[in-house]
Amino acid sequence: MKNKKLNQWLWKWHVIAGLISAPFIVLLAITGGIYLFKDTYEKGGKDNIVKVIPSNYVHSYEEQRNVADSILGKAHSAMIVSFNDSLATQFISGNFGDRKSIYIDPYSNKTTGIIADTEGVMYNIRKMHGELLLGTVGTLIVELIASWMVVLLITGMFVWWPLRKWKIQGFLVPRFNMGKKILFRDLHAIIAFWISTLLLLVLAGAFPWTEIVGFNFKKVQEITNTGFPKSWMGNELSKPSNQDIIPLDKIVSIASELNLPGEVKIDFPRGPAGVYSIGNTYYTDLSLQQKFHYNQYSGELILHQNWEDVGILMRGRMWVMAFHQGQFGAWNWWLMLFIAVFLALTTLAAILSYFSKKPKNKWIIPKVPRSFNVTPGLVVLIVLLGLLFPLFGISVLIIVFLEKIKKFRQSNLNGERAL
Repeated sequence: MKNKKLNQWLWKWHVIAGLISAPFIVLLAITGGIYLFKDTYEKGGKDNIVKVIPSNYVHSYEEQRNVADSILGKAHSAMIVSFNDSLATQFISGNFGDRKSIYIDPYSNKTTGIIADTEGVMYNIRKMHGELLLGTVGTLIVELIASWMVVLLITGMFVWWPLRKWKIQGFLVPRFNMGKKILFRDLHAIIAFWISTLLLLVLAGAFPWTEIVGFNFKKVQEITNTGFPKSWMGNELSKPSNQDIIPLDKIVSIASELNLPGEVKIDFPRGPAGVYSIGNTYYTDLSLQQKFHYNQYSGELILHQNWEDVGILMRGRMWVMAFHQGQFGAWNWWLMLFIAVFLALTTLAAILSYFSKKPKNKWIIPKVPRSFNVTPGLVVLIVLLGLLFPLFGISVLIIVFLEKIKKFRQSNLNGERAL
């Protein structure tokens, strides 16, 4: 039998979590859904830059890199190997988030254009989704909301669970003939139930980008040695030499012969002790991703690494992050769009349900029987959630502190009235 008092206590915290999170959740769902259309939206503008008309004479990759470097004003860090004669050569500078690509027509050896990740409408949509256009402060707010969303899912599942017996109507299917209040409640609870497991996966893919949880996760990876191996980026694999560096064209030829699936990237040597690193990004099957490190002077293979060489936490992290972005193909893209739409709907239904019951000019929080005592198990669960999601833990302490002050003031007020 379900504990009714515990249900009321969890219902109270579910409402508190909802009041904190609901408006932000709608915003995050909408911006996340819009960002899924990034490639489609930007395709027209990119095609003019990325696509070229094939010709008989092809300039060497070394010549193309020199032109790209002269435009950037410094050396590029990587290039994408193109297996299509109708595509420009892409040279990359910067890292994720501030990456800039210069495209060179291999037939004319002139630039076709520059694409920067920090420009355009979709960049602003992404910044709105990830940090509310507020920088680090916004990232912390989004992390707080994501933390409370976990609490919403946990408390919501318990509150949704029937007190007595199961019924199809009201638990698995909305009741459309019992008025707006019931309909709003059902739409919120039932939609949230059906997407709850998927939402947990989506949240798991969001936390690696957060300030505190993401940082702590990286620390755990370092301590447990379950992230990328140090050699994955080609560090400390070679020594400086007096020999000439091999032409870029030779490394491109090697990359072509590897026949790797997906997008193939060549990372250029970083300094005299650096190496050429060839790797592929293949979301269809992450296990097929590999890394090859070559001596920049001799072209000799120094190290070959498979996806299994990456630590288990990093592999899991990369999977949930790719899932969060809908990168596993059409099924993943449509699933993420489905989640974004129904997350917005269930949250709007919750807002309408709350305001359909709320008295004017008054905020209501469900009351808990005075006889209810928080069990040690619940305390442990809250502490664990607070440690896992520190911003949630801090916000709970603030809420409890404010409640204590409110009760203290009420008791003093009642004492004064008694006098």
